Amino acid sequence: EDYIQKRKELWGVCIFIAAIDLDEMPFTFTELQRNIETSVYKFFDLLKEIDTSTKVDNAMSRLVKKYDVLRVLYSKLERTCELIYLIQPSSSISTDINSMLVLKVSWITFLLAKETAVIPINGSPRTPRRGQNRSARIAKQLENDTRIIEVLCKEHECNIDEVKNVYFKNFIPFMNSLGIVTSNGLPEVESLSKQYEEIYLKNKDLDARLFLDHDKTLQTDPADSFEIQRTPQKSNPDEEMNVILPQTPVRTVMNTIQQLMMILNSASDQPSENLISYFNNCTVNPKESILKRVKDIGYIFKEKFAKAVGQGCMEIGSQRYKLGVRLYYRVMESMLKSEEERLSIQNFSKLLNDNIFHMSLLGCALEVVMATYSRSTSQNLDTGTDWSFPWILNVLNLKAFDFYKVIESFIKAEANLTREMIKHLERCEHRIMESLAWLSVSN
Repeated sequence: EDYIQKRKELWGVCIFIAAIDLDEMPFTFTELQRNIETSVYKFFDLLKEIDTSTKVDNAMSRLVKKYDVLRVLYSKLERTCELIYLIQPSSSISTDINSMLVLKVSWITFLLAKETAVIPINGSPRTPRRGQNRSARIAKQLENDTRIIEVLCKEHECNIDEVKNVYFKNFIPFMNSLGIVTSNGLPEVESLSKQYEEIYLKNKDLDARLFLDHDKTLQTDPADSFEIQRTPQKSNPDEEMNVILPQTPVRTVMNTIQQLMMILNSASDQPSENLISYFNNCTVNPKESILKRVKDIGYIFKEKFAKAVGQGCMEIGSQRYKLGVRLYYRVMESMLKSEEERLSIQNFSKLLNDNIFHMSLLGCALEVVMATYSRSTSQNLDTGTDWSFPWILNVLNLKAFDFYKVIESFIKAEANLTREMIKHLERCEHRIMESLAWLSVSN
């Protein structure tokens, strides 16, 4: 029986490879799994043992990333629902509402939103004209009470402003555009599921609704099961410090973003007193030109960001730019201190009045911020989004080699850069020297 099952699984893997290579996928990945009665981790383990084409490798990589992220997110959602409705019910509402129904509606709504219009890559969310006024009224009402969002953001260490921005500008219009019938204030599961079904059959990949049933096709390696992935419960304050959370794709992303925020929490949107002092020591004071440049580039960056991500996300672009500016001033000050110690001079007039230096330094700071947040959509910092490197070069109209010249100094000046960010900047260096610098020269 084991022999027959292994043969069946091998045939399934071969069928998958052939379908990808031939661009003929008459079935979904989940349908294939169910037919050969195998789980995700077994399927991918078998596939790794076969020498496949780059096309198949890329398809498998996309599926693995999608599965890993969805698995962790579902586990987090399930745990959150348990805390609200079962473990720590704080009101009669939590006991009156069917917690499993809330879980189903929340998960399928998320899946539907993720695949359609919450963060659109091209254009704004698809909100029907007739629903715009209604959407505005609902947004105004909900704006008065965002306590739940704030509590959840605090619990999961998310940026409250960004979550609110997505909620009001993207999620509410998206929900209004669905035309879903509600029951007891919640969208009907069947209606949501039917819309998701269409997307799932079109994408021909994982049916993520099956997480709700803990379906065996979505089970992972027993050594890395759902129970292990869940956030451990705190037993008492003394033991809290000893809990080591397992690393997951989502937690890794959040840790990296947290590290960046920790670096920039004490930084300012404006030049510090030390930087002002350096500016004043220059033969030609560069302060006004620096502030004007930062302001002007801000308009360009926000416009280009909205074009790449979606018009509804301009505010997120503004927040990204603000972080980049903070890092830019922080690194500039660190560089000048090092040069002052090395050269025993305080007049950096030539450097600080050099437009290319400032554009390159600001570009490097923005690239660090963009790459940090890009990890939430792609495990590879260098690919997978419309704003991946060298996007920032195009935004700032910056030559690749000019950008290259500040990277090493940038890394030395910011001692708190994460290992991932340093590796990313080094890959940018390699890419510039391998191809981008020569393209710039030829132009």
